[in-house]
Amino acid sequence: MIKKFKNGFTYIEVSNKVASAKIALQGAHIFEYKCDRAKEILWLSPTSYFETGKAIRGGIPICWPRFGVLDKEMPAHGFTRTAVFELVCINEIDGTTTEVILRLKDTKESREVWDYKFELDIVFVVSDTLSVKMISKNLDIKDFKITQALHTYFDVSDIDDVSISGLQEKIYIDTLIGKMIVQKESIKIDSECDRVYFDVDKVLFLVDKEKKISIKTIGSASVVVWNPWIEKGSNMAGMKIDAYKEFVCIETANAFDDFRVIQPGRSHTLGVTLGIL
Repeated sequence: MIKKFKNGFTYIEVSNKVASAKIALQGAHIFEYKCDRAKEILWLSPTSYFETGKAIRGGIPICWPRFGVLDKEMPAHGFTRTAVFELVCINEIDGTTTEVILRLKDTKESREVWDYKFELDIVFVVSDTLSVKMISKNLDIKDFKITQALHTYFDVSDIDDVSISGLQEKIYIDTLIGKMIVQKESIKIDSECDRVYFDVDKVLFLVDKEKKISIKTIGSASVVVWNPWIEKGSNMAGMKIDAYKEFVCIETANAFDDFRVIQPGRSHTLGVTLGIL
């Protein structure tokens, strides 16, 4: 069902026997997901914007065709976060499973910053698990290179009570100090954290005192773990001063050397499935 806030901001509301979700057409951005037997998985800032041209703070932002700041002429994390997607379909697969497909195509404006013909489909499957896939299609006559991410904000009871497992013995770059480090134990966060893990090939688990979430990825070998902590978080748009306590980002990505080159007529799928155990 298509709905609008009072200011005209458009979103899709999905509800079936086991789950519900809300997905903005701007940015193909899922900002709420709930399943009957569990608490909210995704964190959404109570001060986040729901306005045309402003990115939503929380949920799962779509970063494409760049993740990070790699091209001076392109916005940070690409141009999709404020682009308006087309609703392709809403499929009621059965009483417990709903599929939503949104699509973005190149425009005159997109080609001014990234001169390629493309089609980007975001496929959501809302059930007792949440699946999100980004399908990048090259409709041009030349190769293009992408870095990208599903920038997932996970709701937690308190950052002090969180641990992340599945990345032990993986090498990561700590972008705050520019060093490569090997992760020895489960991750605990007690200060600003901005890490990119490589050669990720296992299911990850976010363990909170109130819930345990499994994170299964496809088409990705890099994962970002991020929390801005106090000083940086308090200066970010759409975020209250103590918001850092309420979330951690575990981002399914194609980052750094995990970039993908897509040939004409070919596609690449990046995806994540989230489940509460």
